[in-house]
Amino acid sequence: MTPFLPVNALSRLLLAAGLAGGLTLACPVPARAVEMRISRDAIERTLKQQLFGGPDGRYYLKGNPQSACYSYVEDPKLSFAQDRIVVRIKTHARLGTSLRGTCLGLTLAVPAEVSLAPDAEGESVGFRDARLDRISDQKELNFLLSPFLSHQVPSSMKVNAADLLRKALEGSTASSGYKVALDRLKIHSIQIDGDTLVVDVDGDLSVK
Repeated sequence: MTPFLPVNALSRLLLAAGLAGGLTLACPVPARAVEMRISRDAIERTLKQQLFGGPDGRYYLKGNPQSACYSYVEDPKLSFAQDRIVVRIKTHARLGTSLRGTCLGLTLAVPAEVSLAPDAEGESVGFRDARLDRISDQKELNFLLSPFLSHQVPSSMKVNAADLLRKALEGSTASSGYKVALDRLKIHSIQIDGDTLVVDVDGDLSVK
């Protein structure tokens, strides 16, 4: 029979598993919940992997690398401000009419800034309440940016806390002599603390 234990009963074993890559755990005693701290750098890497993994690290709002007319964003820089996550991006666009492989119209290159509120979505850290905090004075470009920043980013970008823990536990057999598996995870709350996203979770682990 496989032992089935709450997360807090194995907090020392979790720490021994060597949680790296911007992820650390702390378990106050005798509380059941585990505090998982995700660094700003880890969230920025997730953003780049999920949304900016295309050609040259660009996310195309319109068109593609072969299009005469296009718009894309690149070079996301993430920071925390109070209770929000701020993403600064560079926006490039050729807006107009495509004629014989040439775009007849405007060429733009401007910065933009969007902020998001972290939110719990099952086992994942999601995002809501997107706001355009800084945009260009070009109405055409803002027309393209608004739906992207207000809807696509929050719905597309997620940080799966359960996956992060499972990856961290993959080396638990070598470090502790036990094979530890995460069977259930529930996120209770999320808050920003300095340069870290603090996620309070509880769940169940099985040990073989």
